[in-house]
Amino acid sequence: MIKRFVFVVAVVSLALASDSIAPPGTYTEIERKQWAFLKRSVPPVPAFTAAADKNWAKNPVDAFILSKLQKEGLKPSPAADRRALLRRVYFDVVGLPPTPAEMAAFLADKSPDAYAKVVEKLLASPHYGERWGQHWLDVVRFAETDGYEYDTHRGDAWRYRDYVIRAFNNDKPFDRFIMEQLAGDEIAPKEDETLIAAGFNRLGPVRKNAGNQEVASSRNEILTEMTNIVGAAFLGVTVGCARCHDHKFDPIRQSDYYRLQAYFGTTYEREITKATPEEEAAWREKAAPVQEEIKAVRAQIFQLRGKKDPESLDKREQLVKLTEELQEKLPPPLPSIHSVISKEEKPDIHILARGEYTAKGDRVGMRPLGVLLPPGAPDWEASKTPRTELAKWVAGPDNPLTARVMVNRIWANHFGRGIVDTPNDFGRMGSRPSHPELLDYLANQFVASGFSVKQMHRLILNSSTYQQSSADPADAALKTVIEERDSDNKLLWRFNRRRLQAEEIRDAILSVSGQLNTKAGGPSIMVPIDSGLVNQLYKPAQWVPAKDPAEHNRRSVYLLVKRNLELPFMQVFDAPDGSVSCARRESSTHAPQALEMLNGDLANRSADALAERLETEAGPDLRKQIDFGYQLVAGRPAKPREIDIALEFLKTEPKREFALMLLNLNSFVYVN
Repeated sequence: MIKRFVFVVAVVSLALASDSIAPPGTYTEIERKQWAFLKRSVPPVPAFTAAADKNWAKNPVDAFILSKLQKEGLKPSPAADRRALLRRVYFDVVGLPPTPAEMAAFLADKSPDAYAKVVEKLLASPHYGERWGQHWLDVVRFAETDGYEYDTHRGDAWRYRDYVIRAFNNDKPFDRFIMEQLAGDEIAPKEDETLIAAGFNRLGPVRKNAGNQEVASSRNEILTEMTNIVGAAFLGVTVGCARCHDHKFDPIRQSDYYRLQAYFGTTYEREITKATPEEEAAWREKAAPVQEEIKAVRAQIFQLRGKKDPESLDKREQLVKLTEELQEKLPPPLPSIHSVISKEEKPDIHILARGEYTAKGDRVGMRPLGVLLPPGAPDWEASKTPRTELAKWVAGPDNPLTARVMVNRIWANHFGRGIVDTPNDFGRMGSRPSHPELLDYLANQFVASGFSVKQMHRLILNSSTYQQSSADPADAALKTVIEERDSDNKLLWRFNRRRLQAEEIRDAILSVSGQLNTKAGGPSIMVPIDSGLVNQLYKPAQWVPAKDPAEHNRRSVYLLVKRNLELPFMQVFDAPDGSVSCARRESSTHAPQALEMLNGDLANRSADALAERLETEAGPDLRKQIDFGYQLVAGRPAKPREIDIALEFLKTEPKREFALMLLNLNSFVYVN
């Protein structure tokens, strides 16, 4: 049975790929007509004659959505309750719950633009960049350690995180955002901001060997990381699948992959110190003797290369261990910027058979993906600023992929699902767009707005589509139609209820309990965790919690991301580990989540703080305390039945147990 299954899969794969096979360097007509590689269309905004339709469709987003719903015999849901809507947009835009005072102010504002004013307020908040910066950090697999067995810390990697937050807060045009990340060091080599941005090219995991960190295999892995992330983050295509052979499904040849990699052929890591000359001199004086010892030991390791006898292998192992011990004796690194540099050398990039760095084939020059170029397009001329040339092509307004990919990410983070449900894969094996005309309309608007991300937010957040209720319809006949035609709500006949993400849950717990430290930026924070987890690290001494307890209550985006040590709370609620690009967060439901919220240190510490807050701010009246607790965690007053149950509970249990119960409400960890 297994053999038969493998055979069927192979046959189907060949069938899918057969109509895209073409001679090297050429592309079939079918390949060039694959939807994602076509020039963006300019679709007309659907028009309506019925007054009800005109009233519902507040902007073009609604027109496209409503048109598709009507074709399927569906209709949109009523508007969401104002409390639910405010809580929804707060978590969506800034990742924090509205305070009871903010909720009361919104409910009291009866002006027609009350909601639109809230949207503008949230987009102008510094917390906006902290929330939406996290989405981008997911995509680019941001972490602050190297990964693999050593998982060495990158002490100043936090500067890139702060750069991303600033970029979103300042609504940096997305094309400029791309340019700075791919080629900031080439564009403005003396500006800290652009040098930090270019650290994007160093975000991937790096395998380091204590004996020799400059081996060709490591260089090949670094170039692979640099190349693959361009496809995943900016272009939304799986270019990495063409590393070892022509892409099996998309029109990306293996030669395309290495031509794309050629833009990085002269790119090397660069540390730019931010210390004074005196500090540098003092550091070198302390480090020089140790560095000389390390150099001598590495020379001995080099002499043992290729020797496989037991004595040589044992000797090499001892020398590697000695190297590690010596590295620990080096003084702490000086403050620096993790960036890159393009060296003035001719890139030496070859097509590698099966991706093996030792199996070099033809040498190739720089060129974008061939399917997006005219037939027979040659390699681009060598340049002293190769990544700038790549960035111009990626960020170009006519690139059919880039704008589509970014507006799809924005849409996905607002609705829980993209117009293309595979945000990193617009290829043949990815999802087809549910609303292709809307996708192109949004992409065109994005380009026309000067690549303004905030303008895309305004368009989406102010739509009736976004402001729908998340409740199922009461009409039984309509329910039947929905079950038959759109049971998973791809057409958005209602808003998708969602579970908060790990960072939102943690930040909301700190916020409602009155503990949240809103300090922004700076070095990342290590928080106390179970010693058993720390002791599993290659070097447990790497994990040193911040001495100031207030620092432990910073927003989650400022917690240190260590690839080999996921924080238990973040892990249990599906936060990515920073090893690979995370296109879309999963939302699982399992027992450890309940155990974390009931028994975890954060939940219990915060329950104590919340109980104290209820008494301090609501006064001695238990009914008022109960009602205030519901307003904090659920954004609504307590129902009479809830008050009665809580009063009965508090006859025998302490207030902190009631507070813990509040933090475990579905209405706390879900938004409607």
